Amino acid sequence: MAPLSRRSATLTLATAAAALTLPAQRAAAAPEHRVRPVRRAHAHNDYLHRRPLHDALAHGFTSVEADVFLVDGELLVAHEPAQLDPSRTLRSLYLDPLAARVRAHHGSVYAGHHRPVQLLIDIKADGAASYLALHRQLARYRRMLSTCADGRVRLGAVTAVISGDRAARAPMETQRVRHAFYDGRPDDLGAPAPASLIPLVSSNWTHNFRWQGIGPFPAAERAALHTLVTTAHQEGRRVRFWATPDAPGPARDAVWSALLAAGVDHLNTDDLAGLAHFLRTHDE
Repeated sequence: MAPLSRRSATLTLATAAAALTLPAQRAAAAPEHRVRPVRRAHAHNDYLHRRPLHDALAHGFTSVEADVFLVDGELLVAHEPAQLDPSRTLRSLYLDPLAARVRAHHGSVYAGHHRPVQLLIDIKADGAASYLALHRQLARYRRMLSTCADGRVRLGAVTAVISGDRAARAPMETQRVRHAFYDGRPDDLGAPAPASLIPLVSSNWTHNFRWQGIGPFPAAERAALHTLVTTAHQEGRRVRFWATPDAPGPARDAVWSALLAAGVDHLNTDDLAGLAHFLRTHDE
């Protein structure tokens, strides 16, 4: 897919919706000190919330996801080309507010919490070109970012992980210094690529398991889940599934409980309050 131009990135969002980012940016200077981080909580398509990033952080989420397109050298946040808005950049919605919080908290996204917050950046098209543009942008924020230099990882306040278009992997593998990491797939388990490149393995739940939380979890599927997670952890990698049931109710709770029992590291949701409540209740 050819790189998009700003002319194709027409303003399709309402002016009022775009204006919501302004108070969100200002809020970065006044972080929520009382929020307790929720270590397994991942905000899927985080940018669709009323206050991207800030709503997730207000619920204690420690991982957020933003889809990006490269448009005239800028990374715009949207799920589809028709939704592109030049005012909604990765910098304005995520990198600048995170940097402000890290400064306010003397090196951490959450006050007193020194584990990195994950920023999963899903490149929707033009993986290699988009990643190289992203690398140049991330270099400006390197003081807050986890970095890999000559295979050695230094953790920062924010860990950027690149997902989406698989063409991003090739330029990443050639770099001596990176300010981002790669989101692998189950096929990467047992492969020679180290956890310093691929610290996270993600997959579509429905591509691996038929169970959707109704009735008992089939024993063979439960065993397969535990084997996958155990293998990933033995290799120093974390695990995430997307496309898990996300409608409130017993089926979703059953799947989330099975993921916790297996040790899955990131639970995926669009329901910030629902997952935060579930994890604070079941994953203390």
